[in-house]
Amino acid sequence: MKNKLSIAAAFLGLVLFSACKKDFLEQQAPNAVSVDQNFQTENDVALAVYGTYQALRSSNCIGEGAQIWTDDRSDDVNTTDNQSNNGEPFQFTAFALSPSNTYLYSHWVALYTPISRANLVLSVIDSIKFAIPDTKIQYKAEMKFIRALMYFNLVREFGEVPLVAEYIKTPEQAKALTVREKREKIYAQIIADSKDALAGNLSVIQTAANKGKVSLQAVNALLGQAYLTMATTGVDAPNAAANFNNAKTYLLACFNQKTFNNLSDIPYADVFDVAKKTTNPEIIWQIAYLQGDAALSSSLARNNQSKGETINSQFIATGAGGTLSADLRKEFETGDPRAAFSFKFAANVSIQDYFITKFRDVSAGAGKLGYGGNDFIIIRYADIILNLAEVFMYLGDNANAIKYLDMVRTRAGLPGYTEMQNNAIYLAKYPTLKMAILHERRVELAFEHHRWHDLTRFFNASDLVAYFKAKSQVDYNNSPLANISAKDYYFPIPLAEIKLDPEKMSQNAGY
Repeated sequence: MKNKLSIAAAFLGLVLFSACKKDFLEQQAPNAVSVDQNFQTENDVALAVYGTYQALRSSNCIGEGAQIWTDDRSDDVNTTDNQSNNGEPFQFTAFALSPSNTYLYSHWVALYTPISRANLVLSVIDSIKFAIPDTKIQYKAEMKFIRALMYFNLVREFGEVPLVAEYIKTPEQAKALTVREKREKIYAQIIADSKDALAGNLSVIQTAANKGKVSLQAVNALLGQAYLTMATTGVDAPNAAANFNNAKTYLLACFNQKTFNNLSDIPYADVFDVAKKTTNPEIIWQIAYLQGDAALSSSLARNNQSKGETINSQFIATGAGGTLSADLRKEFETGDPRAAFSFKFAANVSIQDYFITKFRDVSAGAGKLGYGGNDFIIIRYADIILNLAEVFMYLGDNANAIKYLDMVRTRAGLPGYTEMQNNAIYLAKYPTLKMAILHERRVELAFEHHRWHDLTRFFNASDLVAYFKAKSQVDYNNSPLANISAKDYYFPIPLAEIKLDPEKMSQNAGY
């Protein structure tokens, strides 16, 4: 996780890696070949498209191990080790992030890497002849979706960020683009790219063989979530009502592309069943991992396994595995089967703690080395259904909001929201429909890297601080809740980026 690149270097590196020991600034290096000149055939483009998808797998980006900037940052999973790795991972959960944190910098670079690769593909693809023209249209749509998704992550985590929607060839070009742009401009690019992707000849649903590739379901989901986040976080505030309605339009479009009748027809455990990962109709988009392959397999089940346990993997664990906060554990209602599926108490005398069991692969294919076949799910229908509950709630249509909320509760075998209004414990913990929806998202999507983005969508900075400070420190491990302040709504801009141009790359407030 210690990638030492800046945003400018990340983009310029694409140009440089074909040069043969020649300075980039040399005007006509006889042995230097620009990367874009290496694209001659349709296969060259196909490999670059694959490379863009491959960049998403990184734990520094949005791959299965990306919990440090999502679940760890939130109240679900807390890194308790403040000693190893110079305490840098602990800074995320302790609300003590330094702009010089190298993990933060690696995350920044990893989010921009798929953008730079997508920009390269988009810059050359129209000059390449394709046997089937529709394939070219499809590739362009996939690249625009990935670029939009990366910017969606960047703008939610850092606020104003550099916007690069072109292939960078020169230092001058890089310097001009090294400037923080307003959130409105970033979202405009996200919306434009996503709408282009909608018109891009994508399959509504990917076949089992193509799982992991972008579909129209995924594009509609991203558009709906982007509009929803704009409306709730004050982006384009005068048009908030229109953005809520746009969110409803695209989220409903995604919902209506489902191939199942009721969410309750799909058992919760089936969503995470490795044997069903390419056929489960709830999964909209996932990052694919290859079971049994040392380099391309999933380590999620193995890494979460606790000493003395066998529920996740055949791998023999020696540590505590994937831990969770008591605050999350107590969030689950009595009798909620998602609790028993998602975590378990490790009885080993040296552990005596709960560990994550949501992701499992005990198959012979994964073997004793734990080379699992778990795909990491980025978007699934329970997520979209709860987004719809959120949208209808904001639009003042509580009846529909409750209808969608209850779809998820019904699948979990729990009473509906209206019935729960007679439950004093539930009502005290979730006194509003908004808090009930946030609660349902937390228990349904636990450990799937949604929680921090949910919190920054549901709360403004001051409300987020109040939400955390109302929690009990004893349920939050050794991460000091007292540290959180309004500045923590966003991550700091990495120090290396500030140094590129302190004026145009200003720091977020409070850091």
